[in-house]
Amino acid sequence: MSDDSVKAAASPQQENNVGTNTKQGAESSNGGTAAENPTLSKSQRKKLLKQQKWEGERELRKQRRKQRKQQRREERLGQAEEGGESNSCRKRLRREVLPSSLRLVVDCSFDNLMALKDVRKLHKQIQRCYAENRRALHPVQVYVTSLSGQLKQNMDENDKGWVNWKDITIKTEHYLEILAKGDVVYLTSDSPNVLTELDPTKAYVIGGLVDHNHHKGITFERAKELGIDHAQLPLSSFVKMNSRKVLAVNHVFEIILAHLEKGSWQEAFFTVLPQRKGAVAVDPDEAAAREKQDEDSDSDSDTNTPDQKEGREELDSSHTDNSKERSDV
Repeated sequence: MSDDSVKAAASPQQENNVGTNTKQGAESSNGGTAAENPTLSKSQRKKLLKQQKWEGERELRKQRRKQRKQQRREERLGQAEEGGESNSCRKRLRREVLPSSLRLVVDCSFDNLMALKDVRKLHKQIQRCYAENRRALHPVQVYVTSLSGQLKQNMDENDKGWVNWKDITIKTEHYLEILAKGDVVYLTSDSPNVLTELDPTKAYVIGGLVDHNHHKGITFERAKELGIDHAQLPLSSFVKMNSRKVLAVNHVFEIILAHLEKGSWQEAFFTVLPQRKGAVAVDPDEAAAREKQDEDSDSDSDTNTPDQKEGREELDSSHTDNSKERSDV
């Protein structure tokens, strides 16, 4: 048999096979008939079933996408409404802010007495004062005076935005060149005068000094030299502390802001004082007894006659002489 006859005999058979395969493919794409076709392998049947399931759930997926889209839209609308309410609340709170006419001054004339690390601490304390005043319910008029030297250089290098601070007066001049001397009260823990009420017409000066007690009493001495009023916060009347009574610049500043808001020194102290200070409330009876004792001691000293004072001085003098003799032995 020739090659042509073999090809002619094979051609009808190949056409039949091609037709059969095409028919099977069409049936496979149309439904479960192809999936149940025993001529397909197990993996092919799984793929077909997966494809059929995917195509059958097309509408369901479309509906789910629409639902998710609608849900996201509703969430965005809800957040926008809440944001609008919170913004309106902020605006209402801002309108309720009542600025105080009281002035607080940070005296930076001690720059030459501080090491650079302490100057940096003072810079941070001033930053804190500025931030707290911006958030305060009764913001005060803030002055930073005698700005120069290390402090100004540190601010220029590390906080260039200070030149854009709002609601604050920063001067290189001394505060007495800006404010009336009679309006100034220097706040110092060494003063014998205790501040009981804040006078909104006054300018209270806080010493801008971080010295770790190396220059004890310097702010008090400075106030006396300049002949200005001085006072200390009524800390001992309300608080007992494990540490010294000297507070950081920002602590004094924040205590005054808190007192303006709460109207209570005790609340102001315990709102601001850090836990490391070990602050404990003073017993009212103990405070009253202490005040009475101080008053009695003052009255006794006032009622002494000159002869009594002279006798006491002689007694003290003889006691001192005896003590010296004992120490020399």
